[in-house]
Amino acid sequence: MKGLFKSKPRTPVDIVRQTRNLLIYADNCTDSRESKREEKTAELCKNIRELKVILYGNSESEPVSEACAQLTQEFFRENTLRLMITCLPKLNLEARKDATQVVANLQRQQVQSRLIASDYLEANVDLMDILIAGYENTDMALHYGAMLRECIRHQTVARYVLESQHMKKFFDYIQLPNFDVAADAAATFKELLTRHKSTVAEFLSKNYDWFFAEYNSKLLESSNYITRRQAVKLLGDILLDRSNSAVMTRYVSSRDNLRILMNLLRESSKSIQIEAFHVFKLFAANQNKPPDIVSILIANKSKLLRLFADFKTDREDEQFEADKAQVVKEIVALEPRDRP
Repeated sequence: MKGLFKSKPRTPVDIVRQTRNLLIYADNCTDSRESKREEKTAELCKNIRELKVILYGNSESEPVSEACAQLTQEFFRENTLRLMITCLPKLNLEARKDATQVVANLQRQQVQSRLIASDYLEANVDLMDILIAGYENTDMALHYGAMLRECIRHQTVARYVLESQHMKKFFDYIQLPNFDVAADAAATFKELLTRHKSTVAEFLSKNYDWFFAEYNSKLLESSNYITRRQAVKLLGDILLDRSNSAVMTRYVSSRDNLRILMNLLRESSKSIQIEAFHVFKLFAANQNKPPDIVSILIANKSKLLRLFADFKTDREDEQFEADKAQVVKEIVALEPRDRP
């Protein structure tokens, strides 16, 4: 008889609700029967895979916007996101990957022209604490890191992370011995410092002293080549952004910062030299150089001019050559200032 009554296909709302119930079961599971636990876990993994198919489509069908909207609305109506994040360690690897993709996609889903994920996260911003702490767990770091980068697409969430004590931890996460985890933390750090211009400018102005003290000592002067290379490239991106002009002016007025950049210019690595040059040119171009900056540049004038005489990029680059010519011109023109 069973075959005569085909079960009605589940709607996106049904799948979200069943997923939520299974996540609640997984979160509170005290069931001593292993077979029961395994059965529920398999069902949960299957549901998460179905959510992913609705949001991304598959080889046979494209995603349907109405289904995506229904799924999104139900997902954020209750605490499904919180449950999915806290239960992630209990899932198998494939289900973790699927869940990560589901959470990532939901950050971009609009319902009636609103990003409802943003509203939900604004009220549940403590979830970022769990995601960031994921960098301390090698098994979870890449999943939580990918979720975190999607969540900080929302400006209010990025501001929360920037203003939290977590920012200081990134200087250590970027130097973790596990290369993949360190690279993921570096990608998140870069996103935090480049995506939301006005929020970043405000953060850097308020936190200038401790932030750049950490940035210089832990990243630019790191013993790790990759850390130094990424850090000097990101520093150039930050300082050359117009939104950060006040921070840039302050940075290029410091003799300690100049000393660090001149050391990076002397590196054997061509790529570090080139990135360091893009920051060094800001010191040279500053028309209000403090006297101690002028003294250092004059004291090193001949060394700098020798260095720039042989300084070339691998590919022909007109802009680089023009910048270099301008820097050389500024250095040649430097004269000692009479101190009062």
